Amino acid sequence: MTSQAAPATPAAPRTPDRRPGTALPPGTAVGFIGAGSMAGAIVRGAVDAGLTRGPGATRLLVTSAHGSAAALAQELADQGVEHVAQAPDLVRASDVVVLAVKPHVVPAVLEALRTVLAEHQALVVSLAAGLPLARLEALLPEGSRVVRAMPNMAAAVRASMTALAAGSQAGEQDLLLAEGLMGAVGRTTRIAERDFSAFVGLAGSSPAFVLTFIEALARAGVLAGVPKVQAVDIVAQAVLGSALTVQAATRAEGGRTPADLVDAVCSPGGTTVAGLVAMERAGFSSAVIEGFRATVARDQELGA
Repeated sequence: MTSQAAPATPAAPRTPDRRPGTALPPGTAVGFIGAGSMAGAIVRGAVDAGLTRGPGATRLLVTSAHGSAAALAQELADQGVEHVAQAPDLVRASDVVVLAVKPHVVPAVLEALRTVLAEHQALVVSLAAGLPLARLEALLPEGSRVVRAMPNMAAAVRASMTALAAGSQAGEQDLLLAEGLMGAVGRTTRIAERDFSAFVGLAGSSPAFVLTFIEALARAGVLAGVPKVQAVDIVAQAVLGSALTVQAATRAEGGRTPADLVDAVCSPGGTTVAGLVAMERAGFSSAVIEGFRATVARDQELGA
């Protein structure tokens, strides 16, 4: 028997998620120091979500040491996106300041802006990987409000999972501001900062693991005679559908686990269980766990 039973249709989620387009308070000005790929993804996501339009629209200010900020503002040609030549001017005009520069540059950037940050006291949202809240607070003026945010590569397609952790001076309203901003590129979740290394393995680095799986399965399809482009498209849609099924099932009343869904599609003696048994014999689950552990260990080494 090779047929597979389809899983029961999951019930609708019980509670709404923090999703793209989460509103910011009317008239909020968000300034980005740095305009690389992640900052660009967030700005584009905010524009696409409509945050820069309508009554009480959000203002997005961008600056960079090179020409990337000016190029981003020119590309978007949106009245809510403005290039600011000097970082101190951007800070003075912003309610939220997003640190979107490389981690090794952050100390010099904050030292240059220390006086204006002390005067203006904007919320600082850091995207700098590996820089803990304690280190950021030591670099900032005393009493600064900081939220650490860690999005992943899917921010470019508005499907990021972003971790958020608040510093010692940041409160609920600061976290809501960060959620409103990062919600423009996907979902957000609040976690303890001690779990950021685990988050790297679960969401930061894991897209590379999933992409490697997609590539391997697509190659298997090519081996069976399916053209590569078509094989990749088939596998990518299968992975997307599986992820959406898991999300719906785990949020439903009496939520089901991924293992429950696996059981639902494994008919006794069927094709799916045969494939799973073969993959487990080859060490599939063990390899995933070891990859996660190596990622966490390396992140902790880099942050030490």
